[in-house]
Amino acid sequence: MATADDDLLALEAQLCFALAQGARRGIGLYRPLLEPLGINHPQYLVLLALWQQDGPTLAELAGTLDVDPGNLSTMLRRLEELGYLTRARRDDDARALRVRLTEAGQALRERARLIPPAIVDRVGMPMTELTELRDALHRFIAATRA
Repeated sequence: MATADDDLLALEAQLCFALAQGARRGIGLYRPLLEPLGINHPQYLVLLALWQQDGPTLAELAGTLDVDPGNLSTMLRRLEELGYLTRARRDDDARALRVRLTEAGQALRERARLIPPAIVDRVGMPMTELTELRDALHRFIAATRA
């Protein structure tokens, strides 16, 4: 029987398999940390983007998150129901929807600051390795866009 080293079609040799497993397990680490905040991982990503730049249009936010704007609607509606953000048409362009954090959404940032160090603790890998992995993934993402 061929090993992963000499069989290009071995499951363990597949980049797609490693990416899928890594993403599933990595996101799973966030679940118990996000539950007390009442949000899920995709909503956390939206909030991270808004904490970095409050007030983008829906299209700008979708671009930052690299998702289709239509896929954001349900997430944004839920975050609005939770009181973390507002959505409103821009005064200068009624077609553009602007997304802004509420005071509660801004305040949630302080509680969320505990999440990254908790993830590092749960993984148990040195921060340098995690940083190298993140940077390699960013290079991979950039290469797939080319």
